[in-house]
Amino acid sequence: MAGEILDNKGRGDASWAWPPIHPEGRKYGVIAVAISLAVMFGIGWHILGTVLLAVSAGVFAFFRDPERVVPQGDNLIVSPADGLVTMIQQVEPPIELQIDDGSGTLGLGKAPLTRISIFMSVFDVHINRAPVGGTVRRVIYVPGKFMNADLDKASEENERQHLLIERADGLQIGFTQIAGLVARRIVPFVKPGDMLAAGQRVGLIRFGSRVDVFLPLGTDPKVLMGQTVIAGETVLAEIGKQMLIEGVNQ
Repeated sequence: MAGEILDNKGRGDASWAWPPIHPEGRKYGVIAVAISLAVMFGIGWHILGTVLLAVSAGVFAFFRDPERVVPQGDNLIVSPADGLVTMIQQVEPPIELQIDDGSGTLGLGKAPLTRISIFMSVFDVHINRAPVGGTVRRVIYVPGKFMNADLDKASEENERQHLLIERADGLQIGFTQIAGLVARRIVPFVKPGDMLAAGQRVGLIRFGSRVDVFLPLGTDPKVLMGQTVIAGETVLAEIGKQMLIEGVNQ
């Protein structure tokens, strides 16, 4: 029917449903349930088994993978992660995203860019998504420490993975997945050469972490410190738009 508003799968009725569990997490949930049942019925420790079952539910919840409705707009940069905006700073991009790697992709250069840091707690969805559509030019894994991801120096010392996406017009957007205190593995879903749509899944970080996004020159953020953002849905910035925004915590 003309003018009918559809849900994100093209259906006329939108309703709440349990989010699916990403395949990466199903094995961990099954193992947790098996251990809980073994403790409860094998050893007979019912109280501890009940507690472990609750933990198992938390494991499944951690790997939930809900559908997202991606805003449509050629120049929009959407959030790659669920979580809290904890830092907005002017910094040089990581060296791995700065330089020409010999593949013909020049990188972001050394000029300071606006970095938006999004902290993901263990209660957030940990599937990360592409901030823009384009071709993946770099996926660079760097081993490191596992300090609190909310610290500024975590971007240089923690285990991390840098990704660079080039749009059809040649503009490059870089972002970094950073492991945290509890996180112990960054799992990529993409590789160089893959073509992505904005909001498409690119990877996950297990158990608490952070994602940094580097806005191109001449682009100001449309989010504020302390704001909660949703991967694939919240607009972080509009390319080429500079503005002064103000917000009040309520």
